[in-house]
Amino acid sequence: MSGGAPDFFYREAQRLGYVARSAFKLLQMQKQYKLITPGSSVLDLGCAPGAWLQVACQSLGPLKNGGSVVGIDLKKVKVPTLCDSRVQTISADVMNLPKDQIRKLSPLQKGFSVILSDMCPLVSGISTRDAALSAELGMKALDLAVGGAALAPTRDTTEGEIQSVSSSCSPEDDGVLKPGGHLIIKLLESEDNKEFSQICKPLFRKSSWLRPKATRSSSREIYLICQGLRRFQVAEV
Repeated sequence: MSGGAPDFFYREAQRLGYVARSAFKLLQMQKQYKLITPGSSVLDLGCAPGAWLQVACQSLGPLKNGGSVVGIDLKKVKVPTLCDSRVQTISADVMNLPKDQIRKLSPLQKGFSVILSDMCPLVSGISTRDAALSAELGMKALDLAVGGAALAPTRDTTEGEIQSVSSSCSPEDDGVLKPGGHLIIKLLESEDNKEFSQICKPLFRKSSWLRPKATRSSSREIYLICQGLRRFQVAEV
């Protein structure tokens, strides 16, 4: 642990067997939003060191309930304790990983019901640069989740669905988040975050910001919680 004496969340993580205090961030999100339910298929982007894998697996309930958790990170991540056979990890660069390859990791290759992005850039200390890199990772997570539908959507208010203004997107560009699914994106606080809200608002039934209690006081990180991905219809143009 870096800097200062061990805090409450650090001690609790050790006591409960979590590999990092960040487990309590996802635990709070679970308590407030109930994103992961028994049988969920979960994709954890930037999964190192594995605390969110642990919480996600626990949130699936007993093994008999089914479900799966796939973690992806640049680092090789060993599946931690508290996890069972439903959890697997992949070492890869998400920024260069095609959507169809990621979809193949999901049950029956039909996509995931929850996508967690705890990806964060190597912090340089230059606020604007760090925020821009964080936004790039966040946009990658969003594009991975919803695909071409996020490019220029228009909402059909009568049907409660979204129609993309272009039908030029190939099937390979389809997002890997199932309709009705949930997405969590970590970002660093900046003015650009307003744009994220504007993009996500029509794509999901609900979107909200959360700064978990376990976030260090010195940290600028904040999470965008997107619930209920709307169904998409591609308009002929």
